[in-house]
Amino acid sequence: MSTPAASKEQPALKRGLGLWLTSFYGLGVVVGAGIYVLIGALAGIAGTAAPVSFLIAGIVAGMTALSYMELTARLPEAAGEAAYVAEGFGSPTLTLITGLAVVVVATLAAATIGAGAATYMTTIAALPNWALVAVIVIALGAISAYGIVESATFAAILTVIEIAGLVLVAVSALLAEPDLLTRIGEIAPPPTWAAWSGILAGSVLAFFAFLGFEDMVNVAEEVVEPERTLPRAIAIVMVVATLIYLAVAAICVLAVPVADLAAAPAPLALVAARGLPGAATIVTVIAISAALNGVLVQFILAPRMLYGLARRGRLPGWFGRVSARTRTPVNATVFIVVIAGFLAATLPIADLAAMSSRLILTIFVVVNLALVKIKRRGGARPAVTVPFAVPVLGAILSAALLLTSFLL
Repeated sequence: MSTPAASKEQPALKRGLGLWLTSFYGLGVVVGAGIYVLIGALAGIAGTAAPVSFLIAGIVAGMTALSYMELTARLPEAAGEAAYVAEGFGSPTLTLITGLAVVVVATLAAATIGAGAATYMTTIAALPNWALVAVIVIALGAISAYGIVESATFAAILTVIEIAGLVLVAVSALLAEPDLLTRIGEIAPPPTWAAWSGILAGSVLAFFAFLGFEDMVNVAEEVVEPERTLPRAIAIVMVVATLIYLAVAAICVLAVPVADLAAAPAPLALVAARGLPGAATIVTVIAISAALNGVLVQFILAPRMLYGLARRGRLPGWFGRVSARTRTPVNATVFIVVIAGFLAATLPIADLAAMSSRLILTIFVVVNLALVKIKRRGGARPAVTVPFAVPVLGAILSAALLLTSFLL
């Protein structure tokens, strides 16, 4: 199935993202604000074995990430998951449902993170929450509409700041306790069901810290040589994110008692405060930057799915219009910004997050099954391929986590 082409009247999206800018964009999606609050809850569930939970979650998420690597090599389209489902199942209805589900997930995620960022900012800005939400979504929406290179560059800068914050946490902990790493053996779990049940339960929570690699495929039409660049970028993002999570989790559970870590509203700030005066405030500010980055990348993703669906004739052409000046889907961006702003100002964060997580897992099941059907038909081999067992395991593991999310 070929990529829908731009008409003479309608400009195409601008291809300006190379490997490293794409990778930093992806890291900004994955290594977002979640790690700044997630580690406390995870430590409360898995204890000092929290890094093991991250490792298991990384393996599970990695299966679906491998499927996405092959799919984006086969179908480098802005429609992303919708294009994969269309190719695998040939169902216009399922294609539209999948595409709209991705849009809903991205919009819910933008609203969730935007509301969280506004809550953080109330501590340093004397404005009502709704006003801060408005400022956040309008400013970041304007950046995403301005240009893909500009918005991805801004996201990359915020990503560097996020990672610098994590480095600051690690350095602070090591300054407070120089021999901290000599205790690394303490994270090894005992061979008991009580320990491993906590680790497995924690891995369900940790799984959501790896989400975001799937967002990368929706900028395919703005990536240079996407058939090769995107699979490599996804691999880089997953490996780097896993290493970061393992290192941060290990240092945190060794530096601070697990009970204190679990009770802290800002767990990484608690760790940072141990070795460097003022580090907690710096980490809090960086957490706000991470949240803003999370909103920005969703404002890049969702409009491009709407654009891709419109170009395939699944949505009104209004969503598929590209600005001749910025070469971005401005109409779709404005639509998403308005909806996300409304949701962020009206719905509880917990409800937004729960809906988003379950929809993502459902999409993963469908996308993995689409690759199973594509591979069974055979045909030309793309630049990147994975064994047949990968999408099968990806579908099974995603379905298991989806079921677990309802049971826990």
